[in-house]
Amino acid sequence: MKKNRMHWALPQMQRNEAGLLARGLLLALLAGVGPGVASSAERPVVDLRTWPTPDMDLSKLPDNEQSRMIRLGHDLLTNTSEYLGPEVPDHSKRYAGTNMSCGNCHRGAATVPYAAPLIGTYSVYPQFQPRFGKMVSLESRINLCFTHSLSGRAIPEDSIEMKAFVAYIEYLSRGVPKGAKLIGEKEMVVEEPKRAANLVRGEAVFKQQCVACHGDNGLGKRTGTVGDHKGYLFPPLWGADATSESASMFRILSTFQYVYVNMPFGQASWDRPVLSKDDAYDVAGFVVSHPRQPREGEVAKDFSNPLDKPEDFPWGPYVDSFSETQHKYGPFDVIRAEDAAAREKAKLEKEAKANLTSPPAAR
Repeated sequence: MKKNRMHWALPQMQRNEAGLLARGLLLALLAGVGPGVASSAERPVVDLRTWPTPDMDLSKLPDNEQSRMIRLGHDLLTNTSEYLGPEVPDHSKRYAGTNMSCGNCHRGAATVPYAAPLIGTYSVYPQFQPRFGKMVSLESRINLCFTHSLSGRAIPEDSIEMKAFVAYIEYLSRGVPKGAKLIGEKEMVVEEPKRAANLVRGEAVFKQQCVACHGDNGLGKRTGTVGDHKGYLFPPLWGADATSESASMFRILSTFQYVYVNMPFGQASWDRPVLSKDDAYDVAGFVVSHPRQPREGEVAKDFSNPLDKPEDFPWGPYVDSFSETQHKYGPFDVIRAEDAAAREKAKLEKEAKANLTSPPAAR
């Protein structure tokens, strides 16, 4: 976008207005508000749909240790299986339990809005994590992907690999104000059809739209061959080498929202979806109906507080009266209503208990 230049001969009123505008822009810059940022008295808002994509030619970075860590972090994210997968020769580096790469979900090296981007992520951690019911560090959140989504084990926080991941995410997040609200992170919230997913219809959508990349059997297309730790050109959607049963992509609403704005690959985008909502919803149901690699431990206990469980989390116990099947395939509005009532009840009970135990007000 070209910058406008104000001519010295502007009428006095226009010069005054231009001066106020310039002063406002200066104050915004001093406050850390830049392109794609909306000013907020409480929390700045960063819209990743308009935020400038960081320069991905990492060879331009200065020749220093920090730049080398950023480049390594990029390589770890885009080619995870080659460095940290279950087929790498060095068994001590086998942190991932599948041959998928982080970049299989975090599209465009984690720069694409509504495709699990990591732009700004460094600026919003530590963050509350509902699975644990507490604040967690960025390192802990990275490890959650490895232990849960990839059925692997935690990367030591003082390791070169973890420092490289953090360095790359910090690079992507440069310029994003601390604690910003990010628009375009995770999946785009899309209202699902008000019914249970139709798996028969979903299979038909899969055969028409998905097999070209993910194969007739849904097991993806490898870059090389089994055992060469080269990972996948197109990832598996189920089976032992896919994301695990405790990954967000084993939940129908997360899968539906991701598919709706990102698939078919190379055709859809957040502002130009290709599939209808019904097609995306039903094919998501068909995908999550298939078995995955189970994560060690009891997945049902991932959320320490059942009130924090998403409505499409397919394992109880729940704070509502609906079955695991309905939590897995919908419909969800009745679940949301009952869960909201349970949360409100818990809130009132907590407030009442606090009032009983608090000392009387000073007179």
